[in-house]
Amino acid sequence: MVAISIQIEGQDGLTWPRWKKLVAEVEALGFAGLYRSDHFTNGRPPDKAALETIVSLSYLAGNTQRVHFGPLVAPLSFRHPALLARQAAALDDLSGGRMILGVGAGWQEREHQLFGFDLGDIPTRMARLEEGLEVITRLLKSDEPVTFEGRFFQLRGATLLPRPQRPGGPSILLGGNGVKRTLPLVARYADIWNVLSLTPEGF
Repeated sequence: MVAISIQIEGQDGLTWPRWKKLVAEVEALGFAGLYRSDHFTNGRPPDKAALETIVSLSYLAGNTQRVHFGPLVAPLSFRHPALLARQAAALDDLSGGRMILGVGAGWQEREHQLFGFDLGDIPTRMARLEEGLEVITRLLKSDEPVTFEGRFFQLRGATLLPRPQRPGGPSILLGGNGVKRTLPLVARYADIWNVLSLTPEGF
């Protein structure tokens, strides 16, 4: 049996009434999941409404019983991994273990320029992504205080409380097509790999 999920580009004029309707219909029609892109705005003018991703997923978690959900994907260029891990664990607990934490390096230059976030070049993005995945994984999986000293992120005896109800916390999805940098990170940190435009032969 093939399970089909839906992704919504929330930065392209999505409104609360439409989101609430989508949540109800995806649950009622038997789709496996409903996922959200995570952006401040669309990639080119004119700007359109962009519902905040974590808040919209909180609504979904509290108003469904069955579907899986998550950001597809949350860029670590503007999402701090410690806060993201905390939010993901809470959403997973709230929903009874249905959260999938999608994480990526970030790519949309326009939103970073408009809102004052440093996107960086590709090597910088990938280095930050690797550090962020380490922070997220250790916070979700370790019952002991976590200390981490990186170039981008630092932790000093940090513990997520309450601990995730699901052992190890929500599943981690990593987005990206890169063979040299992304795939090793998928193997090390992720439960799911999200890739675009890949043929069976290419896989």
